[in-house]
Amino acid sequence: MPSSDSTNRTIKACGDDLLSIRLGVAKGAQAFAEQLRAADEWQEVVAGIDSVVVQFDATLITIDEARQQITAELAKGYTPKALADVLLEIPVVYGGEFGADFDAVCEQTGLSAKELIALHTGREYDVELVGFTPGFVYVGGLADALRIPRRKQPRQRVAAGSVGIADGRTGLYALAGPGGWPIIGRTTFTLFDPQAKDPFPVRVGMRIRFIAVSAAEAGL
Repeated sequence: MPSSDSTNRTIKACGDDLLSIRLGVAKGAQAFAEQLRAADEWQEVVAGIDSVVVQFDATLITIDEARQQITAELAKGYTPKALADVLLEIPVVYGGEFGADFDAVCEQTGLSAKELIALHTGREYDVELVGFTPGFVYVGGLADALRIPRRKQPRQRVAAGSVGIADGRTGLYALAGPGGWPIIGRTTFTLFDPQAKDPFPVRVGMRIRFIAVSAAEAGL
């Protein structure tokens, strides 16, 4: 049975040696995951957008004991890293050969091309999660008018730098590969560079603003 603390966070077993902690809000998951890793008492800690999954050694502690330890860690509180003052401007070439689903998204939403671009570039967003594949960025806060589902049939290959929207978020593809997000454009911003000192320039807690550019301006 799920258990809850005073702020309605939930801790739920999802296996003999796994606990899922749902925090209910974005940003806090990464901070809480870092806190748990620092304790060095868990076999693995994986953060999602608003939840954390913890694996423990079931030969050493029971699931109830693990739950009690997690509850104690939650009681300590956790603070997301102070990255909100970092604003990244991400150039995007919208539509055409770089946005395979751009016209379909316009049709789905009833927006003109100019309206879609204006909505997508018209606000600042929060980076909620980096993962799934190296450097893939989940950006929250999409306007309700742009809320559409993922494609019914994912593509076998989506180009690196592709910008997709689905389920209230923008997804940025750092690497080429399969994907199911409707693609509205492409960016030349480097999302993952394995040769760099810091391979991941985009981090949870940063803010993003998308800037519409032409293919020539982007160098595409």
